[in-house]
Amino acid sequence: MQNNLYWESFTTFFRIGLFTLGGGYAMIPLIEEEVVNKHKWVEKEEMLDLIAIAQSCPGVFAINIAIFIGYKLRKVRGAIATALGTALPSFLIILAIAIFFKQFEDNKVVAAIFRGIRPAVVALIAVPTFRLGQRAQLNKFTIWIPVVCALAIWALGVSPIYIIIVAGFAGYIYGRIKHRL
Repeated sequence: MQNNLYWESFTTFFRIGLFTLGGGYAMIPLIEEEVVNKHKWVEKEEMLDLIAIAQSCPGVFAINIAIFIGYKLRKVRGAIATALGTALPSFLIILAIAIFFKQFEDNKVVAAIFRGIRPAVVALIAVPTFRLGQRAQLNKFTIWIPVVCALAIWALGVSPIYIIIVAGFAGYIYGRIKHRL
């Protein structure tokens, strides 16, 4: 049973890594479907917390969230299984592209395929972003927070690291004030 969970978590994250275009954020709906709904390894509320933590940690988002879920399942070995499952498809695809890209880089069909994929990738990233906003219970009083943060990063060039630090500090202060009331 225990070894089965390692294999099951590895293959689950391997499939997610293999069939997700658009990076870690595009993986969120697939990860949620597999981890929360299908396997029930994590509760829905806990998934939102894991996403927030994975975003705040250095490194690749998809690997971070896989490590957190794997660690929850089976500590260090579980984290290794899920991290490898997530990273291996990308590694193999990049390796294949590196080996064969020279043959296809000027191919008009391949260029057209990549132009077609770009808008779909934007949608794959936008959908989980809106779902995260809904689960974070954004309302007319709090919607300004992600908007100001996004504008600060995009228009002013503020480092996301500073945004995370300020948001964490503000959340801590808010929690302390709310706890006193």
